[in-house]
Amino acid sequence: MDRDHVRDYTKALSGRQVQMIAIGGAIGVGLFLGAGGKLQQAGPSLLLSYALCGIAGYFVMRALGELVLYQPSSGSFVTYAREFIGPWAGFASGWLYWLYWATTGIAEITAVAIYVHKWLPDIPQWVTALAALGVLLAVNLLSVKLFGELEFWFSLVKVLAIVVFLVVGLGLVLTSAQIGETTAGAHNLFAHEGFFPSGFGITLMTLQAVIFAYAGIELVGITAGETQDPGKVVPKAVNSVVWRIAVFYVGSVLLLAMLVPWPFYSSGESPFVTVFIRLGIPAVGDVMNAIVLTAALSSCNSGLYSTGRILRALSDKGEAPEFAGRMNKHHVPYGGILFTCSVYVLGVVLNYLVPKQAFDITTAIASFGVVSTWATLIICQMRLRQAALRGEVERPRFRMPGAPYTGWATLGFLLLVIVLMGFSEGAEKIAFYSMPAIVIVLVIGWRVVNRRRDRISVPS
Repeated sequence: MDRDHVRDYTKALSGRQVQMIAIGGAIGVGLFLGAGGKLQQAGPSLLLSYALCGIAGYFVMRALGELVLYQPSSGSFVTYAREFIGPWAGFASGWLYWLYWATTGIAEITAVAIYVHKWLPDIPQWVTALAALGVLLAVNLLSVKLFGELEFWFSLVKVLAIVVFLVVGLGLVLTSAQIGETTAGAHNLFAHEGFFPSGFGITLMTLQAVIFAYAGIELVGITAGETQDPGKVVPKAVNSVVWRIAVFYVGSVLLLAMLVPWPFYSSGESPFVTVFIRLGIPAVGDVMNAIVLTAALSSCNSGLYSTGRILRALSDKGEAPEFAGRMNKHHVPYGGILFTCSVYVLGVVLNYLVPKQAFDITTAIASFGVVSTWATLIICQMRLRQAALRGEVERPRFRMPGAPYTGWATLGFLLLVIVLMGFSEGAEKIAFYSMPAIVIVLVIGWRVVNRRRDRISVPS
């Protein structure tokens, strides 16, 4: 997508909306729901996984910030991969990013169904999932401004919830409060078989799930093409990721580990809900359930938004169906949004067939999409830096710190996450062995695209 293509979009997202999306837009079910099962699996050492993934996420965001200021684009990853790596990379990264959000959306829809099932156990999960999808589709098709406003309030609810939890949780820890039959405090980090109760290897195995919790932090790059004054807004939003990661992600997991001993958490319930129920305040547990429901809706909302723009960028180059590139009178790429929504319906089917395994399967596949997207951004930033050193382009003032060493370190970490997926069990292993199939599909797709281009270019 070139600069002319960006002008097809409206500059409807305000700095206020972009800032809040950057702060809270990525806080989804990976943290609110997934942390419970991983705390039960790895114990307090889950904190280490969140810290490592957070550091990688920070460098990815700084790389993205440099790329966005070099050229703001609503086709973000496709545009940069095409320019700095090659046309094939634009095609591959675009479809991998779409896969990432498609599977993430299915996971979020599944989470919505799980949360509502807690209140309405007689309603099948697939019915709730379908209803939620219908509402979010309507919001995304109406206008960018409506999406931005809804996402602003979704994000605000999540941020306020985390802040309240951090304040209350810190107070409980400092006062050594009684939570059920246990006492809150730092001793819970080392009691019950120590900081690594299941061993360091199990801690490493949680990296795949934890990196999914950070999925969406790069959304600010997608919003750049529809942002008023990206040169001012984007650096501010990117820099906010530092304290957001430290406080919201690492801070939350640290408090969860100190409030309740790790064996009391489970994969079927949000750890935040677990804490308040054990406090003997079930009503607060219901409030937290409503908040994590909001988080799931928010992430799914973001997925529809971002994939619509990515698919339009691909369609513009003939690398996606023509329908995916269509815009409506509100300057919304409705074709791409409907295309993604049709895949989200598969999530409804998955909830009907295997409701208990749906979340784990989709998050594992989504994690591969996260890793590939982050790696693409790092490589593009490294290529931008090399082009600047050759005098071909000018780097913006807002640059990735420590480049290229931090870039290589981040790529090494992402490779480790992929390798570890092969040694995991269950859903993670399914995702790992699906990678060759995904690559084969991409190769075939690229060959089909090129052959179609050749036929069009040859005069009859």
